[in-house]
Amino acid sequence: MGMPGFQTVECRSSGLIFLLTTIFFGVQPHQHLVTRNTWLCRGILLVFKKYIKSSLEFSMDVLSPVGSFSAWDYVVFAVMLLVSAAIGLYYAYVGRHGSQSSGDFLTGGRSMTAVPVAMSLSASFMSAITVLATPAEVYRYGASYVCYGLAYVIVMATCSEIFLPVFYRLGITSTYQYLEMRFNRATRLFGTALFILQTVLYTGIVIYAPALALNQVTGFDLWGAVISTGVVCTFYCTLGGLKAVVWTDVFQVGIMVAGFLAVIIQSVLRQGGVAVILSDATEGGRLDLLDFDLNPLRRHTFWTITFGGAFVWITVYGINQAQVQRYISCKSLAHAKMSLYVNLLGLWVILVCSVFAGLCLYSIYKHCDPWTTGQISSPDQLMPYLVLDILRGYPGLPGLFVAAAYSGTLSTVSSSINALAAVTVEDLVKPYTDLSETQLSFLSKGLSFVYGAVCIGMAGLASLMGGLLQAAVSIFGVVGGPLLGLFSVGILCPFVNATADSRLPCLISRPLIADSWYSVSYLYFSLIGTLTAVSVAIITSLLSGNRKLNPSAGLTLCKEDLTLYCLLSLLKEKLSSSTGKLDLSGTPEGKTGRNNPAFCSMELSNTYTSFSRPPA
Repeated sequence: MGMPGFQTVECRSSGLIFLLTTIFFGVQPHQHLVTRNTWLCRGILLVFKKYIKSSLEFSMDVLSPVGSFSAWDYVVFAVMLLVSAAIGLYYAYVGRHGSQSSGDFLTGGRSMTAVPVAMSLSASFMSAITVLATPAEVYRYGASYVCYGLAYVIVMATCSEIFLPVFYRLGITSTYQYLEMRFNRATRLFGTALFILQTVLYTGIVIYAPALALNQVTGFDLWGAVISTGVVCTFYCTLGGLKAVVWTDVFQVGIMVAGFLAVIIQSVLRQGGVAVILSDATEGGRLDLLDFDLNPLRRHTFWTITFGGAFVWITVYGINQAQVQRYISCKSLAHAKMSLYVNLLGLWVILVCSVFAGLCLYSIYKHCDPWTTGQISSPDQLMPYLVLDILRGYPGLPGLFVAAAYSGTLSTVSSSINALAAVTVEDLVKPYTDLSETQLSFLSKGLSFVYGAVCIGMAGLASLMGGLLQAAVSIFGVVGGPLLGLFSVGILCPFVNATADSRLPCLISRPLIADSWYSVSYLYFSLIGTLTAVSVAIITSLLSGNRKLNPSAGLTLCKEDLTLYCLLSLLKEKLSSSTGKLDLSGTPEGKTGRNNPAFCSMELSNTYTSFSRPPA
């Protein structure tokens, strides 16, 4: 039974949520928009009404040892979903006039600027699994996780200088278009199929795992949360395309940081200051950051996190469709590179917040571990338990943290849906059909809806076969290394030919040394796969001959793509102009006047011929 007076609060909050939903979905800003999307709006409305009712009734019967969600917590969560859906409606309304091509829908018309794209990249990185699992990792094993800050620097420098210039110059929508340009169509289709399968599996885990953790601690309705987040995400992806995804990510990353800050500030106040938390962490050995042990069997050391972790995230930021699709949507190469470096700041903020939240967990529960005492059933439930423990006296703040966790889910799932639609259209439809741009645009929207439904269904399967599905996701995670190796040799090694890529399928079954070294750190899997793929590709290409292979222009990295080269060239030009001296030795041929229309080699040749020709 619920607490006395809860029935009145339930009725009032349900009325408030119904009013908010009616405001967002009952208005008619434009008849054309409403006519086209009425069925989606009504579906969202019915889901919200049913979800809020079931959630509030459920919370009356299931009480956590430290408290349960109040009506205002559900209001905060519902408002987060409604604002996300409203952004999708806005971009559907803005894009209602004129014909929208599939490129406009999938890449935002390549008109995005650096800052929103950077925030979107950061939000996509931080799923709900990160919000819940990273603090628990720090709580159990220490803050060595902060070494990822250095790994992120390596990742952004590598991606912005090697992969981004080539992809942006080619103007591709799907990353796997590059594989056909550089090697052959079979390689492209192989990469596309692998990405679709891997992404659908991973997205199901991203939706279901945090919902389960939050449900078991807070009583937050499991399937109501899964369905509502999945439906809202599909809604704004289908209506607004990449622009809606990017701007909802901007909103959601703010919610995520706010949720972390609410927990951190209250923890600091409760413990008596930051110094107390750091002192507790030091006494408990949680601040032993720099472990330089070279043993690759160790789970987390400075080397595994910095270099192994760097290769893991290069596979994400360098070649993963969901991330590449964002930064190639920028309006210029400079904006695209800037988005990666601004994103680096976002990653640092998220990393510091999550690590310090883990230290707060340790400081509060160092003498009474909720996991070992049986108050929770898994480490992923530590953060929800802490939230209810320290924020239960502040209605709405526990809901803010849940909104933060599900903002991570929304950002990750929306990225996946948009990326899945992009690779399907570009790799599996366009090369084999003659559809117009308008037809491809409608097909992209339809595919976004279909993939959203598939991801929700995969979350249902995850509830039935969680262990097996987790293993499948781990196996497909190993695939990122060989794929990174394939892209790397294509961009950096002009002599590598299509013969080498035929060896890729035999590399993805397991890492090279897995037969005798099962205990190698999981962070080295991507590094091992990448180095193995690069070695096999180079050796196979050299043995098969054709060493003078010359790929088409633009498919490999050139010195003009490097930021350092451009800066040095600009500096040299500035120095030459400031001294006022003519530097003939370093001046390019095109600037010496030979191509001057008034005095060119063509005229000299004609003049010489006309004056030197002997008379007939």
